[in-house]
Amino acid sequence: MILEVATLDVKPGMEAEFERAFTQAQKIIKSMRGYISHELRHCIERESRYLLLVKWETIEDHTEGFRGSEEYQQWRSLLHHFYDPFPSVEHYSSVELP
Repeated sequence: MILEVATLDVKPGMEAEFERAFTQAQKIIKSMRGYISHELRHCIERESRYLLLVKWETIEDHTEGFRGSEEYQQWRSLLHHFYDPFPSVEHYSSVELP
């Protein structure tokens, strides 16, 4: 399992509109191959910042499957105009501790 961590800085004053658009967009990501689950978190200290956490079966399910899909174009049109700057996205794997 891979955890995608995206820091989303929404243009100030557009938070409510972003959340409404995300309600629609999440239907897209939920339908993708390799999708496991997601959470959208709102930052307490920075009102315009969100954290998107998405669990994928593999990194390729996100980077190639989702981002290379027609559905991603719909995702982009719903959400990308809210961001300034463009989100930073990183992927994490689990650490096996004794």
